[in-house]
This record gives sequence, structure tokens and C-alpha cells, in this order.
Amino acid sequence: MKKLTIATRGSKLALWQSNHIKSVIESQFSDVEVELKIIITSGDKILDVPLAKIGGKGLFLKEIEESMLRGEAQMAVHSLKDVPTVMPQGLLLSAITVREDVRDAMLSEKYPDIKSLPQGAVVGTSSLRRRMQLVQQRPDLVIKDLRGNVDTRIRKLKEGEFDAIILAAAGINRLGFSNLVQYFYPIALDEMLPAMGQGALGIETVNEPWVLEIAKFLEDENSRIETTIERGFVDTLQGGCQVPIGVSARVQPNGEVIVRSTLGMPDGSEVMGDEVVVAKGQTEGVGEAMAKRLIAQGAMELLHRAETMANKG
Repeated sequence: MKKLTIATRGSKLALWQSNHIKSVIESQFSDVEVELKIIITSGDKILDVPLAKIGGKGLFLKEIEESMLRGEAQMAVHSLKDVPTVMPQGLLLSAITVREDVRDAMLSEKYPDIKSLPQGAVVGTSSLRRRMQLVQQRPDLVIKDLRGNVDTRIRKLKEGEFDAIILAAAGINRLGFSNLVQYFYPIALDEMLPAMGQGALGIETVNEPWVLEIAKFLEDENSRIETTIERGFVDTLQGGCQVPIGVSARVQPNGEVIVRSTLGMPDGSEVMGDEVVVAKGQTEGVGEAMAKRLIAQGAMELLHRAETMANKG
């Protein structure tokens, strides 16, 4: 009997994700016993400062990756949107799972969608990407920083701190939380483009053949195609989560892949983006090429100014 240890954060969503992968592995590999090792990360401890100011999403991964490199665990299950595009030496992004809903979602006790929010409504999000796209549609909204795990964010909404909050639809669906609020509105991609990799789980592992064999079973071809394009786009722009970048690649039933992107200032004052359609078999370098087209139009300067604005905010 082989023992596979999955390093995980202790939040409800992280535990759901890790337990989900644990049960899938155990149902498929009868000779593997899976255990979870809970690790409290810096990102879980620092809750009073906006993420963009303290190093972004990587704060949730560092300690988990260190425990894998020390040999205490062989696998970690991440929300792929939190995984930086460059992997540490010795670790691999070995599988990308079937995607859940890739969209963002608005949760509210009073209002069914973005259009119905009253003038000056208070919306909670810690994402500069969501902020940028919200204020483009509704410059009158008051957008306030929102940190904490999903439960905490929903509690703050229910206590009346916010008229609405924006979260990833995938996390709400996975936890079965959509019925905890009066209104759960998945936001159409035409209204808001998601973060790279949103809705997919990234399986990070040590480079050992028996672990890679297990990970291979978790891989989804379409998810890999879509997220490779999205991650290539963000990587070429050198954009972490300190800058507002939305990108979506979607494999269509007819074999085409629609790729859309947006980036700009957190206050929505300047925004640029692009859209292309490619065949599923010709996606190599598509994200990088889209990024380079935007760089030629001044995307790097724009993102540099966006980062300066975010750090002042």
C-alpha cells in the first residue's frame, strides 16, 4: 500500500478540493492510501492588508511547496488561478482537472444582478481585475476591499457591510453555498472576464514516477488547452495578481477556441483587450502572441501605472 500525502490549506474550500481529489484517487487506485496534511500559510494569517500589497496569491502556496520539497507531502491541490506561471524547481504542475464554472458571481441579499444595484451601492472584492471591470460598467459603485475565506465574506454580506460581493462561481458551487444568499448571479463573460485558470484545480506534485502516474488520471485535455493559453498570456505580460488582467480561453463544441482578454487601470479609466478564434489543434503560443500584440499597443506601460495606482490605494 502506497501512502500519498496531500498538503493543503485549512480553509473550507481548500479542504473540499483536497478531499475531492483524495476520493477520486482512492476510487481509482486501490493500492494508494491518501492523507491530508493541513498547513497554515502566510496568506491565511495576514488578513488585514489587501493581497496585492503583500505579495499576492503566491502567499498561499509558499509554505505548501516548501513542505513538498522537504518530502513531507507529494501533492497539493490548488485553485489554478492562485498558481504562479513559473513552478519552483523540483515541483510540477502535473494535472489540470475538468473546469467548474469559470465565471465570477455576484452574491447579494437584495439585488439580483449588477444592473439592479442602486447608485452608490457598496460592492466587496479584493480583486483589482473585478474592480476594473465593475467600474467600467458602473462607475457610481463604491468598491471596498474584501478579504477572508468564503464563509467570512458571505457573513460580512449578510451583516450588511456590503450590498453585494463578487466571488468565483466555482468556489460557491463546490461548497454548495449558492443557496446561502438570496441572489447568486453568475456574471456573463461579456460582462466580466475571469482570472487565468479560474474554475480549474491545479495538481502540483513532486517529480516522482508513481505520483505522476496518479496525477495523469486527473488531467483534462480541454482544461489544459484553455489554461495553458491563459497562463501564457499572463506570463508574457509578467502579470501577477497585483495587476488587473482578465483572460478567458474556451474550447467550443465545434473545435474552435475563443480567446478574450482585458487589462487596464484598477479604476477603469484606461482599458485594452483583444479577442481571437483559433482551431483547437493550433493553440500553441496563442496566449503569448495575444499578449505581445497588446504590449505593442502599450500594455506594459499601462500595467506599470496600474500597479503604481494599486500600491497607492
